[in-house]
Amino acid sequence: MAGGILIVSGAVGIAGWAIMPTVGWRRVVAVIISTPAVLLLLTGPRFIGVLVLPYLGWLLVRDRPLRSYPTLTFVLAGAVVVARLFPDYDGMLPALGIEAAVILGSAWTARAVAGTRGTQRAPGPPA
Repeated sequence: MAGGILIVSGAVGIAGWAIMPTVGWRRVVAVIISTPAVLLLLTGPRFIGVLVLPYLGWLLVRDRPLRSYPTLTFVLAGAVVVARLFPDYDGMLPALGIEAAVILGSAWTARAVAGTRGTQRAPGPPA
């Protein structure tokens, strides 16, 4: 039963990366780095820092510029705090909720940083 759940969840994760609109190699890299990371979450909140890898895959798949990659530090910092607040497996649900909020905020920040350069057109008639 548990093995079946792991297989189905892995397939769903791979399918999720596969439907992202991007160049194929970016999807492959995201799958390779995120799938083992998500499986490590089964060990509990102490390893919640591995969520930085799927977030890194997200930045890569979304083709964010390098200047948005420092947002990885927010995800790592959140993971350190969450792992200390919830050291046991019974705290996994709130730990994931808090870390998901940190990841969401980091993704929005990365998008804002990515859009700060080169988005304004020069004045004049449209090209």
